[in-house]
Amino acid sequence: MSKISDHPKNPDHRYVNDLRRLDYSQSQSLAFLSSSLPLSAAALFLGLVALIVGTYISDDATHTLILVIAAMVGGYMALNIGANDVANNMGPAVGGKVITVTTAVLIAAIFESAGALLAGGDVVNTIAKGIITPDPSLAVGDFRLLMLSALFAAALWINLATWLNAPVSTTHSIVGGVLGAGIAASGFGLVNWPMMGSIAASWVISPFLGALIAGMLLYLIKRLILNADDRYAGAHTWMPVLYALMASAFVAYMATKGLKRLVKFDMVEIILAATLAGLLTYALSRPWLRPRINRTGPSKKDFYTLFNIPLLLGVALLSFAHGANDVANAVGPLAAIVSTLESDAGIASKAAIPIWVMMVGALGISLGLLLFGPRLIRTVGEKITRLNAPRAYCVALSSAITVLIATSMALPVSSTHIAIGAIFGVGFLREFLENPNRQKLRPGHKLNATAQDAFNSIEARSRRRLVRRSFALSIAAAWVITVPCSAAIAAALYHAMQLL
Repeated sequence: MSKISDHPKNPDHRYVNDLRRLDYSQSQSLAFLSSSLPLSAAALFLGLVALIVGTYISDDATHTLILVIAAMVGGYMALNIGANDVANNMGPAVGGKVITVTTAVLIAAIFESAGALLAGGDVVNTIAKGIITPDPSLAVGDFRLLMLSALFAAALWINLATWLNAPVSTTHSIVGGVLGAGIAASGFGLVNWPMMGSIAASWVISPFLGALIAGMLLYLIKRLILNADDRYAGAHTWMPVLYALMASAFVAYMATKGLKRLVKFDMVEIILAATLAGLLTYALSRPWLRPRINRTGPSKKDFYTLFNIPLLLGVALLSFAHGANDVANAVGPLAAIVSTLESDAGIASKAAIPIWVMMVGALGISLGLLLFGPRLIRTVGEKITRLNAPRAYCVALSSAITVLIATSMALPVSSTHIAIGAIFGVGFLREFLENPNRQKLRPGHKLNATAQDAFNSIEARSRRRLVRRSFALSIAAAWVITVPCSAAIAAALYHAMQLL
């Protein structure tokens, strides 16, 4: 192709315009491919689920049709859990520039799948979180429609929230779905209202508790290490303590949350294991950290790298525990439907999970994360407030500690709300600490030129907002309406299915 300058003058610049149109067309084609490929892959996954399940059971055509539809909806729910909920664990590490989005997605996919398959449990409650108690007169067919409507409604709501870039609780979504479909099926009398009150309380408890603990941790790290007169001495003294605290918290967290479906630990065993893990980590980390601290540069940013390893271990374990617990949100209603199809069994309070059902949940979560998760990971990690390794470390540790405190006090909390609240907590602490006190200098004071420039700089900094308030409002609004919206969608779906 000849150069533009070789062409004679063209008042209409037709040649240049042709090139621009060609570039625009190519960019549009690439944009279309990048948006359509994930959707195509998701559709292929659901198609394979339908094909495999359809050939797996063929004795009863009606049962097979119900099971195929339920499995596809369960797979769709799992895709949405991976696209939305997993970002809360991996977002801070990405925002802190500890790992890339690609690395975060791969780590999360591996540990989410491992948690779902190894520790997801072989039995789940058929009624999510004890929200409803089915009327004995409720027909088995109506119960199947109830659970299918709940699952589909929760998936649709999470899909909408992901499209709007809002991280929401998948547990609250499925709770809302079960609530709405249950009311549509049997009325308000079957709802466990005290349990619903506890869930509503968690909307407030979870984010504020997570924010408070994350802010306290970051304040201590700043005071004892990052802003200390002698950072080297502070790091030698306190970094082993922080490593030990992380180890203790996550051993207790895995015992109470990540492995609870495999092994039941009593409180004494959990405390003993957490204490031993902390002491062992402290003893081993001191000699390991000493040469690394001595080689660290003198600036504050150089000390950030000391938090990378505990942060990565923490987010990996959070992903494992998330896979172990939240896979039930995708496959619990599906397992309930499967249990009613076995020799026309009745409605049971618990249902065994066939391995293929668990595979649908595990693969769906991982695939949803790989295809659609990076966008929300960036939002959580980069758009709420600026993060670094110490701040991300505080978010991860706060998530574990908050769940432990809430569990010991029998308070229902949401891991999604805790993580997002913790990010806001470190952001607001930054505003408080990094924006200087405006009372130190007043405009009425007579200042020389240098002092006046300094004051102007302080005035500018004092007006900075280091947390995006718009995200706080939009996320809070999404949290508040999650249960009502998923309930309304589920009720509408239930009535629509009744007419078919």
